[in-house]
Amino acid sequence: MELYGYPLKAKFNQPRPPPPKVLPASNVAAGYKNRIPYNPESFTMPWMPNSYYKAAALNPTLSSLTESFPGLPPTKMIPFISERPSGVFTRHTLDDWHRSNMTNYKESETTRHNAERLRADLTRTIKDVYQQAKRTQGESTKNLGERINDIEYWKSELCIELDAMIRETNSLMDMQKRLERALADTEGPFQVAHKCLLNREKRMGIDLVNDDVEKQLVTEIKIIRSCRERLQQCLDTVNAQIMCNKEARQELEKDLADKQLGHHIDNKCYQLKNTSRGIHFFKGVERIDATVSVPETWARFTDNNIFRSQSARAASAKLRASTESLLMGTADEMWRQFSKVNDAFTSRITEIANAKSKIQTHLAKTRQEIFQLETKIQVIQKTIRDKEVQLKVAQTRLDERSRRPNVELCRDAAQLRLVQEVNEINETLRNLHQCLRASEDMLQMLVRSKGVLEHDLVVKNNSLFIDQERCMGMRKSYPSTVQILGYVSAGLT
Repeated sequence: MELYGYPLKAKFNQPRPPPPKVLPASNVAAGYKNRIPYNPESFTMPWMPNSYYKAAALNPTLSSLTESFPGLPPTKMIPFISERPSGVFTRHTLDDWHRSNMTNYKESETTRHNAERLRADLTRTIKDVYQQAKRTQGESTKNLGERINDIEYWKSELCIELDAMIRETNSLMDMQKRLERALADTEGPFQVAHKCLLNREKRMGIDLVNDDVEKQLVTEIKIIRSCRERLQQCLDTVNAQIMCNKEARQELEKDLADKQLGHHIDNKCYQLKNTSRGIHFFKGVERIDATVSVPETWARFTDNNIFRSQSARAASAKLRASTESLLMGTADEMWRQFSKVNDAFTSRITEIANAKSKIQTHLAKTRQEIFQLETKIQVIQKTIRDKEVQLKVAQTRLDERSRRPNVELCRDAAQLRLVQEVNEINETLRNLHQCLRASEDMLQMLVRSKGVLEHDLVVKNNSLFIDQERCMGMRKSYPSTVQILGYVSAGLT
Protein backbone atom coordinates (compact mmCIF):
# COMPACT_ATOMS: atom_id res chain seq x y z
CA MET A 1 0.00 0.00 0.00
CA GLU A 2 1.31 3.42 -0.91
CA LEU A 3 1.59 5.98 1.85
CA TYR A 4 1.89 9.08 -0.34
CA GLY A 5 -0.67 11.87 -0.38
CA TYR A 6 -3.46 12.39 2.11
CA PRO A 7 -4.28 9.66 4.70
CA LEU A 8 -7.33 7.52 4.08
CA LYS A 9 -8.99 8.71 7.23
CA ALA A 10 -8.79 12.30 6.18
CA LYS A 11 -10.06 11.42 2.72
CA PHE A 12 -13.12 9.28 3.69
CA ASN A 13 -14.27 11.10 6.81
CA GLN A 14 -15.80 13.61 4.51
CA PRO A 15 -19.54 13.17 3.89
CA ARG A 16 -20.13 10.81 1.00
CA PRO A 17 -22.15 12.26 -1.90
CA PRO A 18 -25.58 10.65 -2.53
CA PRO A 19 -25.36 7.60 -4.82
CA PRO A 20 -26.88 7.80 -8.22
CA LYS A 21 -30.18 6.08 -8.80
CA VAL A 22 -28.86 3.87 -11.58
CA LEU A 23 -25.27 2.55 -11.62
CA PRO A 24 -23.67 0.36 -14.27
CA ALA A 25 -22.54 -3.17 -13.46
CA SER A 26 -19.10 -3.31 -11.86
CA ASN A 27 -16.56 -5.60 -13.55
CA VAL A 28 -14.49 -6.67 -10.55
CA ALA A 29 -12.21 -9.09 -12.38
CA ALA A 30 -11.28 -6.54 -15.01
CA GLY A 31 -10.70 -3.91 -12.35
CA TYR A 32 -8.38 -6.14 -10.35
CA LYS A 33 -6.51 -7.29 -13.40
CA ASN A 34 -5.77 -3.74 -14.52
CA ARG A 35 -4.96 -2.46 -11.04
CA ILE A 36 -1.58 -0.79 -10.72
CA PRO A 37 -0.52 -0.85 -7.06
CA TYR A 38 2.45 1.57 -7.59
CA ASN A 39 2.38 4.54 -9.87
CA PRO A 40 5.15 7.12 -9.39
CA GLU A 41 3.04 9.78 -10.99
CA SER A 42 0.34 9.43 -8.30
CA PHE A 43 2.48 10.63 -5.40
CA THR A 44 0.25 13.62 -4.88
CA MET A 45 -3.00 11.56 -4.73
CA PRO A 46 -4.20 9.13 -2.04
CA TRP A 47 -3.96 5.45 -2.76
CA MET A 48 -7.12 3.82 -4.08
CA PRO A 49 -7.81 0.87 -6.38
CA ASN A 50 -7.61 1.58 -10.04
CA SER A 51 -11.12 0.27 -10.58
CA TYR A 52 -12.38 3.04 -8.31
CA TYR A 53 -11.04 5.68 -10.59
CA LYS A 54 -12.31 3.85 -13.65
CA ALA A 55 -15.74 3.43 -12.10
CA ALA A 56 -15.79 7.00 -10.95
CA ALA A 57 -14.84 8.11 -14.43
CA LEU A 58 -18.13 6.70 -15.74
CA ASN A 59 -20.86 9.25 -15.81
CA PRO A 60 -24.09 7.82 -14.33
CA THR A 61 -27.21 8.31 -16.41
CA LEU A 62 -30.93 8.37 -15.72
CA SER A 63 -31.96 7.20 -19.15
CA SER A 64 -34.42 4.38 -19.52
CA LEU A 65 -33.42 0.72 -19.37
CA THR A 66 -34.04 0.40 -23.08
CA GLU A 67 -31.02 2.54 -23.71
CA SER A 68 -28.91 0.43 -21.27
CA PHE A 69 -29.88 -2.88 -22.92
CA PRO A 70 -30.17 -2.33 -26.64
CA GLY A 71 -31.57 -5.18 -28.75
CA LEU A 72 -34.14 -6.41 -26.16
CA PRO A 73 -37.82 -5.56 -26.23
CA PRO A 74 -39.10 -3.64 -23.29
CA THR A 75 -41.24 -6.53 -22.09
CA LYS A 76 -38.25 -8.90 -21.77
CA MET A 77 -35.92 -6.56 -19.92
CA ILE A 78 -35.12 -7.55 -16.33
CA PRO A 79 -35.62 -4.66 -14.02
CA PHE A 80 -32.67 -3.72 -11.76
CA ILE A 81 -33.67 -4.24 -8.14
CA SER A 82 -31.16 -3.31 -5.45
CA GLU A 83 -31.10 -5.66 -2.45
CA ARG A 84 -28.95 -3.32 -0.32
CA PRO A 85 -30.18 -0.47 1.73
CA SER A 86 -30.08 2.94 0.30
CA GLY A 87 -26.59 4.49 0.56
CA VAL A 88 -24.56 1.18 0.77
CA PHE A 89 -22.32 0.32 -2.14
CA THR A 90 -19.63 -2.42 -2.33
CA ARG A 91 -16.72 -1.82 -4.72
CA HIS A 92 -14.59 -5.02 -4.26
CA THR A 93 -15.01 -8.55 -3.10
CA LEU A 94 -13.29 -10.14 -0.12
CA ASP A 95 -11.04 -12.12 -2.42
CA ASP A 96 -9.91 -8.92 -3.95
CA TRP A 97 -9.10 -7.60 -0.52
CA HIS A 98 -7.01 -10.68 0.46
CA ARG A 99 -5.32 -10.73 -2.88
CA SER A 100 -4.37 -7.08 -2.56
CA ASN A 101 -2.85 -7.66 0.90
CA MET A 102 -0.80 -10.61 -0.33
CA THR A 103 0.47 -8.59 -3.19
CA ASN A 104 1.54 -5.81 -0.87
CA TYR A 105 3.29 -8.30 1.42
CA LYS A 106 5.26 -9.77 -1.45
CA GLU A 107 6.21 -6.37 -2.75
CA SER A 108 7.38 -5.31 0.72
CA GLU A 109 9.46 -8.48 1.13
CA THR A 110 11.04 -8.05 -2.30
CA THR A 111 11.85 -4.44 -1.55
CA ARG A 112 13.45 -5.35 1.81
CA HIS A 113 15.53 -8.06 0.17
CA ASN A 114 16.76 -5.65 -2.47
CA ALA A 115 17.54 -3.08 0.24
CA GLU A 116 19.58 -5.63 2.26
CA ARG A 117 21.55 -6.62 -0.84
CA LEU A 118 22.10 -2.97 -1.67
CA ARG A 119 23.39 -2.30 1.85
CA ALA A 120 25.85 -5.15 1.56
CA ASP A 121 27.03 -3.86 -1.80
CA LEU A 122 27.36 -0.37 -0.40
CA THR A 123 29.43 -1.61 2.56
CA ARG A 124 31.78 -3.48 0.27
CA THR A 125 31.96 -0.53 -2.10
CA ILE A 126 32.73 1.91 0.70
CA LYS A 127 35.51 -0.34 1.95
CA ASP A 128 36.96 -0.69 -1.55
CA VAL A 129 36.71 3.03 -2.14
CA TYR A 130 38.49 3.78 1.14
CA GLN A 131 41.29 1.34 0.36
CA GLN A 132 41.61 2.58 -3.19
CA ALA A 133 41.64 6.22 -2.04
CA LYS A 134 44.32 5.41 0.56
CA ARG A 135 46.40 3.54 -2.00
CA THR A 136 45.97 6.27 -4.62
CA GLN A 137 46.80 9.01 -2.15
CA GLY A 138 49.89 7.10 -1.03
CA GLU A 139 51.06 6.69 -4.62
CA SER A 140 50.45 10.39 -5.30
CA THR A 141 52.42 11.31 -2.14
CA LYS A 142 55.26 9.02 -3.22
CA ASN A 143 55.31 10.53 -6.69
CA LEU A 144 55.35 14.01 -5.19
CA GLY A 145 58.34 13.06 -3.03
CA GLU A 146 60.22 11.72 -6.05
CA ARG A 147 59.34 14.86 -7.93
CA ILE A 148 60.72 17.01 -5.09
CA ASN A 149 64.00 15.08 -5.18
CA ASP A 150 64.28 15.61 -8.94
CA ILE A 151 63.64 19.33 -8.54
CA GLU A 152 66.28 19.62 -5.80
CA TYR A 153 68.85 17.88 -8.01
CA TRP A 154 68.23 20.19 -10.96
CA LYS A 155 68.20 23.19 -8.62
CA SER A 156 71.72 22.38 -7.46
CA GLU A 157 72.90 21.94 -11.06
CA LEU A 158 71.35 25.25 -12.04
CA CYS A 159 72.97 27.07 -9.10
CA ILE A 160 76.44 25.75 -10.00
CA GLU A 161 76.08 26.70 -13.65
CA LEU A 162 74.61 30.09 -12.79
CA ASP A 163 77.61 31.00 -10.59
CA ALA A 164 80.04 29.99 -13.35
CA MET A 165 78.09 32.00 -15.92
CA ILE A 166 78.11 35.12 -13.72
CA ARG A 167 81.90 34.95 -13.34
CA GLU A 168 82.46 34.46 -17.06
CA THR A 169 80.09 37.30 -17.94
CA ASN A 170 81.95 39.67 -15.61
CA SER A 171 85.29 38.77 -17.21
CA LEU A 172 83.85 39.30 -20.67
CA MET A 173 82.43 42.67 -19.66
CA ASP A 174 85.92 43.74 -18.53
CA MET A 175 87.21 42.79 -21.97
CA GLN A 176 84.35 44.77 -23.49
CA LYS A 177 85.50 47.91 -21.67
CA ARG A 178 89.08 47.41 -22.89
CA LEU A 179 87.84 47.03 -26.45
CA GLU A 180 85.76 50.17 -26.18
CA ARG A 181 88.74 52.17 -24.91
CA ALA A 182 91.02 50.78 -27.63
CA LEU A 183 88.41 51.55 -30.28
CA ALA A 184 88.05 55.09 -28.95
CA ASP A 185 91.85 55.56 -28.99
CA THR A 186 92.01 54.62 -32.69
CA GLU A 187 89.87 57.66 -33.44
CA GLY A 188 92.87 59.98 -33.01
CA PRO A 189 95.18 58.37 -35.64
CA PHE A 190 92.23 57.95 -37.96
CA GLN A 191 91.35 61.64 -37.67
CA VAL A 192 95.01 62.64 -38.26
CA ALA A 193 95.26 60.52 -41.40
CA HIS A 194 91.85 61.69 -42.56
CA LYS A 195 92.76 65.34 -41.98
CA CYS A 196 96.01 64.83 -43.89
CA LEU A 197 94.00 63.51 -46.81
CA LEU A 198 91.53 66.38 -46.53
CA ASN A 199 94.37 68.92 -46.39
CA ARG A 200 96.02 67.32 -49.41
CA GLU A 201 92.69 67.53 -51.18
CA LYS A 202 93.19 71.29 -50.97
CA ARG A 203 96.17 70.98 -53.30
CA MET A 204 95.47 72.56 -56.66
CA GLY A 205 95.91 71.50 -60.22
CA ILE A 206 98.47 68.92 -61.12
CA ASP A 207 99.58 68.59 -57.54
CA LEU A 208 96.43 66.61 -56.86
CA VAL A 209 98.49 63.60 -57.78
CA ASN A 210 98.15 60.11 -56.43
CA ASP A 211 101.70 60.07 -55.13
CA ASP A 212 103.30 57.74 -52.66
CA VAL A 213 102.15 59.94 -49.77
CA GLU A 214 98.58 59.66 -50.99
CA LYS A 215 98.89 55.91 -51.32
CA GLN A 216 100.46 55.54 -47.90
CA LEU A 217 97.79 57.75 -46.33
CA VAL A 218 95.04 55.76 -48.03
CA THR A 219 96.74 52.59 -46.86
CA GLU A 220 96.97 54.00 -43.36
CA ILE A 221 93.31 54.91 -43.38
CA LYS A 222 92.45 51.48 -44.72
CA ILE A 223 94.56 49.84 -42.04
CA ILE A 224 93.07 52.01 -39.29
CA ARG A 225 89.59 51.45 -40.68
CA SER A 226 90.29 47.75 -40.95
CA CYS A 227 91.56 47.73 -37.39
CA ARG A 228 88.54 49.72 -36.27
CA GLU A 229 86.23 47.41 -38.15
CA ARG A 230 87.90 44.38 -36.65
CA LEU A 231 87.79 45.95 -33.22
CA GLN A 232 84.18 46.99 -33.78
CA GLN A 233 83.32 43.58 -35.13
CA CYS A 234 85.04 42.01 -32.16
CA LEU A 235 83.20 44.44 -29.89
CA ASP A 236 79.92 43.53 -31.56
CA THR A 237 80.78 39.89 -31.14
CA VAL A 238 81.60 40.53 -27.50
CA ASN A 239 78.34 42.44 -27.06
CA ALA A 240 76.44 39.65 -28.77
CA GLN A 241 78.23 37.12 -26.59
CA ILE A 242 77.39 39.16 -23.51
CA MET A 243 73.77 39.23 -24.62
CA CYS A 244 73.94 35.49 -25.22
CA ASN A 245 75.45 35.02 -21.78
CA LYS A 246 72.77 37.23 -20.27
CA GLU A 247 70.06 35.33 -22.11
CA ALA A 248 71.50 32.04 -20.90
CA ARG A 249 71.76 33.53 -17.42
CA GLN A 250 68.18 34.75 -17.58
CA GLU A 251 67.05 31.33 -18.72
CA LEU A 252 68.94 29.77 -15.83
CA GLU A 253 67.53 32.28 -13.35
CA LYS A 254 64.02 31.86 -14.73
CA ASP A 255 64.34 28.10 -14.68
CA LEU A 256 65.77 28.25 -11.14
CA ALA A 257 62.94 30.54 -10.02
CA ASP A 258 60.42 28.15 -11.60
CA LYS A 259 62.13 25.25 -9.90
CA GLN A 260 62.00 27.02 -6.54
CA LEU A 261 58.33 27.87 -6.97
CA GLY A 262 57.56 24.38 -8.20
CA HIS A 263 59.51 22.91 -5.28
CA HIS A 264 57.53 25.07 -2.85
CA ILE A 265 54.21 24.06 -4.41
CA ASP A 266 55.07 20.35 -4.62
CA ASN A 267 56.41 20.39 -1.06
CA LYS A 268 53.18 22.01 0.08
CA CYS A 269 51.19 19.37 -1.80
CA TYR A 270 53.43 16.66 -0.36
CA GLN A 271 52.61 17.78 3.19
CA LEU A 272 48.85 18.00 2.62
CA LYS A 273 46.75 15.38 4.41
CA ASN A 274 43.09 14.66 4.90
CA THR A 275 43.22 16.61 8.16
CA SER A 276 45.10 19.58 6.73
CA ARG A 277 43.61 23.04 6.61
CA GLY A 278 42.97 24.89 3.41
CA ILE A 279 41.67 21.93 1.40
CA HIS A 280 38.56 22.66 -0.62
CA PHE A 281 36.45 21.32 -3.43
CA PHE A 282 37.44 22.54 -6.88
CA LYS A 283 34.78 21.15 -9.11
CA GLY A 284 35.97 20.20 -12.58
CA VAL A 285 39.65 20.89 -11.87
CA GLU A 286 40.59 17.37 -13.03
CA ARG A 287 39.16 18.13 -16.48
CA ILE A 288 41.45 21.13 -16.95
CA ASP A 289 44.75 19.98 -18.41
CA ALA A 290 47.10 22.94 -17.88
CA THR A 291 50.28 20.90 -18.23
CA VAL A 292 52.78 21.86 -20.92
CA SER A 293 55.43 19.17 -20.52
CA VAL A 294 56.10 15.59 -19.53
CA PRO A 295 58.93 14.40 -17.24
CA GLU A 296 61.19 13.70 -20.23
CA THR A 297 60.69 17.13 -21.81
CA TRP A 298 60.86 18.76 -18.35
CA ALA A 299 64.27 17.28 -17.62
CA ARG A 300 65.42 17.91 -21.20
CA PHE A 301 64.43 21.57 -20.90
CA THR A 302 66.67 22.16 -17.86
CA ASP A 303 69.44 20.08 -19.38
CA ASN A 304 69.26 22.14 -22.56
CA ASN A 305 69.46 25.35 -20.53
CA ILE A 306 72.57 24.09 -18.74
CA PHE A 307 74.12 22.89 -22.00
CA ARG A 308 73.37 26.23 -23.66
CA SER A 309 74.98 28.03 -20.74
CA GLN A 310 78.06 25.81 -20.88
CA SER A 311 78.38 26.38 -24.64
CA ALA A 312 78.06 30.13 -24.11
CA ARG A 313 80.77 30.07 -21.44
CA ALA A 314 83.12 28.12 -23.69
CA ALA A 315 82.53 30.54 -26.56
CA SER A 316 83.04 33.47 -24.20
CA ALA A 317 86.42 32.18 -22.99
CA LYS A 318 87.55 31.57 -26.56
CA LEU A 319 86.42 35.05 -27.55
CA ARG A 320 88.40 36.68 -24.75
CA ALA A 321 91.60 34.95 -25.92
CA SER A 322 91.08 36.06 -29.53
CA THR A 323 90.36 39.61 -28.39
CA GLU A 324 93.70 39.80 -26.56
CA SER A 325 95.53 38.77 -29.74
CA LEU A 326 93.54 41.25 -31.82
CA LEU A 327 94.45 44.18 -29.60
CA MET A 328 98.18 43.48 -29.94
CA GLY A 329 98.04 42.88 -33.69
CA THR A 330 96.08 46.02 -34.54
CA ALA A 331 98.34 48.28 -32.46
CA ASP A 332 101.54 46.98 -34.08
CA GLU A 333 100.08 47.21 -37.58
CA MET A 334 98.97 50.81 -37.09
CA TRP A 335 102.39 51.86 -35.74
CA ARG A 336 104.33 50.43 -38.71
CA GLN A 337 102.07 52.18 -41.21
CA PHE A 338 102.36 55.44 -39.29
CA SER A 339 106.15 55.39 -39.82
CA LYS A 340 105.80 54.65 -43.54
CA VAL A 341 103.55 57.67 -44.05
CA ASN A 342 106.05 59.99 -42.37
CA ASP A 343 108.89 58.76 -44.62
CA ALA A 344 106.75 59.30 -47.71
CA PHE A 345 105.96 62.86 -46.62
CA THR A 346 109.67 63.69 -46.27
CA SER A 347 110.48 62.50 -49.81
CA ARG A 348 107.53 64.33 -51.34
CA ILE A 349 108.42 67.65 -49.72
CA THR A 350 111.89 67.50 -51.32
CA GLU A 351 110.40 66.87 -54.79
CA ILE A 352 107.98 69.78 -54.51
CA ALA A 353 110.77 72.20 -53.52
CA ASN A 354 112.84 71.27 -56.62
CA ALA A 355 109.85 71.67 -58.93
CA LYS A 356 109.10 75.10 -57.49
CA SER A 357 112.56 76.50 -58.38
CA LYS A 358 112.27 75.28 -62.01
CA ILE A 359 108.83 76.85 -62.43
CA GLN A 360 110.15 80.23 -61.31
CA THR A 361 112.84 80.17 -64.06
CA HIS A 362 110.38 79.33 -66.86
CA LEU A 363 107.95 81.97 -65.68
CA ALA A 364 110.50 84.76 -66.08
CA LYS A 365 111.26 83.78 -69.71
CA THR A 366 107.57 83.58 -70.59
CA ARG A 367 106.86 87.06 -69.30
CA GLN A 368 109.64 88.52 -71.53
CA GLU A 369 108.21 86.87 -74.64
CA ILE A 370 104.73 88.13 -73.89
CA PHE A 371 105.98 91.72 -73.76
CA GLN A 372 107.61 91.48 -77.22
CA LEU A 373 104.56 89.87 -78.84
CA GLU A 374 102.21 92.51 -77.48
CA THR A 375 104.33 95.23 -79.24
CA LYS A 376 103.94 93.46 -82.62
CA ILE A 377 100.19 93.13 -82.16
CA GLN A 378 99.84 96.87 -81.65
CA VAL A 379 101.66 97.52 -84.99
CA ILE A 380 99.32 95.14 -86.85
CA GLN A 381 96.24 96.76 -85.35
CA LYS A 382 97.45 100.24 -86.53
CA THR A 383 98.00 98.94 -90.07
CA ILE A 384 94.50 97.46 -90.14
CA ARG A 385 92.96 100.74 -89.10
CA ASP A 386 94.79 102.58 -91.93
CA LYS A 387 93.60 100.07 -94.53
CA GLU A 388 90.01 100.30 -93.30
CA VAL A 389 90.08 104.09 -94.00
CA GLN A 390 91.26 103.46 -97.58
CA LEU A 391 88.50 100.86 -97.98
CA LYS A 392 85.90 103.36 -96.84
CA VAL A 393 87.07 105.88 -99.48
CA ALA A 394 86.98 103.36 -102.33
CA GLN A 395 83.57 101.98 -101.35
CA THR A 396 82.15 105.50 -100.96
CA ARG A 397 83.30 106.36 -104.51
CA LEU A 398 81.68 103.25 -105.91
CA ASP A 399 78.45 104.00 -104.08
CA GLU A 400 78.33 107.58 -105.37
CA ARG A 401 79.04 106.49 -109.01
CA SER A 402 76.15 104.00 -108.78
CA ARG A 403 73.76 106.99 -108.71
CA ARG A 404 74.72 108.26 -112.20
CA PRO A 405 71.69 108.59 -114.51
CA ASN A 406 70.93 106.41 -117.52
CA VAL A 407 73.77 105.97 -119.94
CA GLU A 408 76.20 107.69 -117.62
CA LEU A 409 76.42 104.43 -115.77
CA CYS A 410 79.46 103.46 -117.80
CA ARG A 411 82.02 100.74 -116.91
CA ASP A 412 85.00 102.95 -117.49
CA ALA A 413 88.59 102.65 -116.28
CA ALA A 414 87.83 104.52 -113.08
CA GLN A 415 85.05 102.10 -112.27
CA LEU A 416 87.25 99.11 -112.92
CA ARG A 417 90.08 100.51 -110.82
CA LEU A 418 87.84 101.28 -107.90
CA VAL A 419 86.51 97.71 -107.90
CA GLN A 420 90.08 96.37 -108.11
CA GLU A 421 91.15 98.68 -105.29
CA VAL A 422 88.33 97.44 -103.05
CA ASN A 423 89.25 93.83 -103.72
CA GLU A 424 92.92 94.45 -103.03
CA ILE A 425 92.16 96.25 -99.77
CA ASN A 426 89.82 93.45 -98.65
CA GLU A 427 92.48 90.86 -99.40
CA THR A 428 95.05 92.87 -97.49
CA LEU A 429 92.67 93.25 -94.54
CA ARG A 430 92.02 89.53 -94.50
CA ASN A 431 95.75 88.82 -94.38
CA LEU A 432 96.25 91.39 -91.66
CA HIS A 433 93.40 89.98 -89.63
CA GLN A 434 94.86 86.50 -89.99
CA CYS A 435 98.20 87.76 -88.75
CA LEU A 436 96.45 89.56 -85.92
CA ARG A 437 94.55 86.48 -84.94
CA ALA A 438 97.69 84.38 -85.10
CA SER A 439 99.54 86.89 -82.95
CA GLU A 440 96.68 87.13 -80.53
CA ASP A 441 96.44 83.35 -80.38
CA MET A 442 100.13 83.13 -79.68
CA LEU A 443 99.79 85.85 -77.09
CA GLN A 444 96.96 83.95 -75.51
CA MET A 445 99.08 80.84 -75.48
CA LEU A 446 101.90 82.75 -73.86
CA VAL A 447 99.53 84.30 -71.35
CA ARG A 448 98.03 80.90 -70.72
CA SER A 449 101.50 79.45 -70.28
CA LYS A 450 102.31 82.29 -67.96
CA GLY A 451 99.10 81.69 -66.05
CA VAL A 452 99.85 77.99 -65.91
CA LEU A 453 103.32 78.66 -64.60
CA GLU A 454 102.05 81.19 -62.11
CA HIS A 455 99.24 78.87 -61.08
CA ASP A 456 101.67 75.98 -60.89
CA LEU A 457 103.94 78.08 -58.73
CA VAL A 458 101.02 78.88 -56.45
CA VAL A 459 100.12 75.20 -56.47
CA LYS A 460 103.62 74.21 -55.53
CA ASN A 461 103.72 76.77 -52.76
CA ASN A 462 100.35 75.56 -51.54
CA SER A 463 101.36 71.91 -51.72
CA LEU A 464 104.62 72.61 -49.94
CA PHE A 465 102.75 74.47 -47.21
CA ILE A 466 100.19 71.68 -46.82
CA ASP A 467 102.68 68.82 -46.70
CA GLN A 468 105.39 70.54 -44.71
CA GLU A 469 103.45 72.73 -42.32
CA ARG A 470 100.02 71.25 -41.84
CA CYS A 471 100.42 67.53 -42.31
CA MET A 472 103.91 66.91 -40.95
CA GLY A 473 103.43 69.43 -38.18
CA MET A 474 100.26 67.61 -37.09
CA ARG A 475 101.78 64.13 -37.38
CA LYS A 476 104.92 64.97 -35.45
CA SER A 477 102.95 66.48 -32.58
CA TYR A 478 100.46 63.61 -32.16
CA PRO A 479 102.00 60.37 -30.83
CA SER A 480 98.60 58.64 -30.52
CA THR A 481 99.62 55.31 -31.97
CA VAL A 482 102.49 55.00 -29.51
CA GLN A 483 100.00 55.61 -26.73
CA ILE A 484 97.71 52.91 -28.09
CA LEU A 485 100.54 50.41 -28.33
CA GLY A 486 101.69 51.25 -24.81
CA TYR A 487 98.13 50.96 -23.51
CA VAL A 488 97.56 47.57 -25.07
CA SER A 489 100.87 46.26 -23.77
CA ALA A 490 100.04 47.55 -20.29
CA GLY A 491 96.62 45.96 -20.50
CA LEU A 492 98.10 42.60 -21.39
CA THR A 493 100.61 42.75 -18.57
